[in-house]
Amino acid sequence: MSAKLIDGKAFAANVRAQVATHVTRLKEVNDLIPGLAVVLVGEDPASEVYVRNKGKQTLEVGMNSYEHKLPADTSEADLLALIAALNADPAVHGILVQLPLPGHLNSDLVINAIDPAKDVDGFHISNVGLLGTGQKAMVPCTPLGCLMMLRDHHGSLSGLNAVVVGRSNIVGKPMAQLLLADSCTVTIAHSRTKDLAAVCRGADILVAAVGRPEMIPGDWVKPGATVIDVGINRIERDGKKKLVGDVEFASAVEVAGAITPVPGGVGPMTIACLLANTLTACCRAHGLPEPEGLTA
Repeated sequence: MSAKLIDGKAFAANVRAQVATHVTRLKEVNDLIPGLAVVLVGEDPASEVYVRNKGKQTLEVGMNSYEHKLPADTSEADLLALIAALNADPAVHGILVQLPLPGHLNSDLVINAIDPAKDVDGFHISNVGLLGTGQKAMVPCTPLGCLMMLRDHHGSLSGLNAVVVGRSNIVGKPMAQLLLADSCTVTIAHSRTKDLAAVCRGADILVAAVGRPEMIPGDWVKPGATVIDVGINRIERDGKKKLVGDVEFASAVEVAGAITPVPGGVGPMTIACLLANTLTACCRAHGLPEPEGLTA
């Protein structure tokens, strides 16, 4: 068999279209424009590209984009002062500080200085706690995108066995919490899990988020399972550079029922869900109904 490909590019385009529709309505009915502020410290090339794409897509859906580019030697005090100003700015509904930060800055301190209601990355300790206890939270963008695609493919996730390979604070842990909230039976696995292959083979839903190129071969995949490959790894093969996931796609696609490709799977959903989170934050700030289908 050959798995159905879950097209993240098309799915993300649909999410952005939904966000744009809601933004237009907010402007017309409530005279509101959601605003997203992105803070970049230093000149990391990958981060600069990412920030540029975020700004472009923010404007395309009709939101206001506020970019703050700071030199690499910016002091912690100056960065915290900027965050405090953005927290107090009613035109800003979402704040994102691009990671990684230069080594002299304390990432945890910086992230937890953001108003939790404007923390559209979902990394603030308050949002982590709210998500973990099943309360209304800002949810990290990548796991939210994965959940949207899983709900679209399966409808109900209730009762399915889900295995999340990877235990990061950004993807693995929040992904597990979201799947639990949708009534999956969830196992968090990682590089030290005993007989990882057997654990993976028990999964109806297999989420790979470990950051190791092609770590999971097709014979670790249960026939008919849904595979969500979060990994984006740059490798060199046959003298050419290419992107691969954490799953060995060529073998897994022959076994799985559905699978996200790399690239073009989970990746495009991250910025789309950042925009959805900014819209949600704006609606919550003004006591308006949250956009259906765009939240956890």
